[in-house]
Amino acid sequence: MASKLFITKSFDSLAREHQNSQLKRTLGPWQLTALGVGATIGTGIFVLTGVEAALHAGPAIVISFIIAGLASGFAGLCYAEFAAMAPVAGSAYSYSYATLGEFAAWFIGWDLLLEYMFAAGTVAVGWGRYFTSFMELFGIYLPTSLTSAPFASPDGFAIVLTGNILNLPAAAITLLVTYICYVGITQSSFVNALVVAIKITVILAIIGVGAFYVNTDNWTPFIPENTGTWGEFGWSGILRASGVIFFAYIGFDAVTTAAQEARKPAFDMPFGLLMGLLICTVLYILMSGVLTGLLPYAELNTAAPVAVALSAHEELRWLAPFVVFGALAGLTSVVLVLILAQARILLAMARDGLLPPMFSAVHGKNRTPHIATLVTGGVATLMAALFPIGILAELVSIGTLLAFAMVSASVLILRYTRPDVPRPFKVPAPWFICLGGVFSCGLMAASLPLDTWLRLIIWMLIGIGVYYGYSRHHSVARKEAAQQ
Repeated sequence: MASKLFITKSFDSLAREHQNSQLKRTLGPWQLTALGVGATIGTGIFVLTGVEAALHAGPAIVISFIIAGLASGFAGLCYAEFAAMAPVAGSAYSYSYATLGEFAAWFIGWDLLLEYMFAAGTVAVGWGRYFTSFMELFGIYLPTSLTSAPFASPDGFAIVLTGNILNLPAAAITLLVTYICYVGITQSSFVNALVVAIKITVILAIIGVGAFYVNTDNWTPFIPENTGTWGEFGWSGILRASGVIFFAYIGFDAVTTAAQEARKPAFDMPFGLLMGLLICTVLYILMSGVLTGLLPYAELNTAAPVAVALSAHEELRWLAPFVVFGALAGLTSVVLVLILAQARILLAMARDGLLPPMFSAVHGKNRTPHIATLVTGGVATLMAALFPIGILAELVSIGTLLAFAMVSASVLILRYTRPDVPRPFKVPAPWFICLGGVFSCGLMAASLPLDTWLRLIIWMLIGIGVYYGYSRHHSVARKEAAQQ
């Protein structure tokens, strides 16, 4: 019984999945880069940068982004090796299945479902806040009962009623994006590329113009003294902030879920992953430096810190409407890629028998995993309509960190267990890069608060119940092994 928990999928079967895929292969290297940037530049740069500077890191939020970017670089190289050698839709789930075995794959797949399910809803809530601000620019004030969540969690554990009905804007954008993902990957890629271009233009304008109004006194002290509580400024605060803002780097896992829709995955996947990572990390570092230079960090604890920082300077207020519009574009592309990614993870797990077969259905005309897309969009819509952004953002970060750490470990393990597998792209200095990914991701995960770990444990216990109650009885790998 124990040995079956570690049964692996062969790389031959992964190759057959790629060759027999019904998904439309239409994505090139720059489209994959845009997917990564689309999923990454959003809540992190428009919301979390200011919040984490105010609560945990101060101006040293720049260092937090460097740490998170370094960890992402380690993991990104590992993802690139896997994505080139096994261009399948399941991302870290499929990679773990080929190296660590079925139970580890289920563990990371279930973790990814948590990551994407809550992330799409979380980002949609951020979109709703910026949409409300956008309407107010035209003198239209939407009622709070229709723009805020009916549930809240004041202490991080208990759920209480707020008296609101639902967050209608957040639900609406999630439904619209779900429709775009349902229609097809070409349309999704086009919409994503368009909004990515808009938000990159806005961000570069903020950085370029805002740099001339930076007050270097706001950077002193660069690392505020720790308050005596772990995670409140000092180096522990820098680590805590890096763990939370790792939410911003979820996009690189999302890129690999589209591997079966890449035209030339051996080249396109590594290029898209690493180029997207480089672009996003540089923009995060520059934006966080400008933001904390425009306004004292303690004043950035708001849902729209970029707009607040610009409004503090009369000469920059003309940029505020563009910031709101850029944030709407940025957050739209994040929701789109997250729904796109989770649907393809459901597809991969269903093909392996670990989830019901309906999730593996591909639309005859659109050639998209339509049922998985509708289920993903439906759950994300409920999350966006009912819950506030604060309840689940840290859960998304810890899910991303675990996925990145397991992929980093898997690459190193596979170098010794399957040295014969062709590797179109190889991680340089694998002992340093792979272990660096495991260590840095583990360190940031350890810095997250206890309630985040408790929620993760509860989710994983539910997942173990699903595995033993359904998945192991329908596992394709187990059935194939029993026939040999």
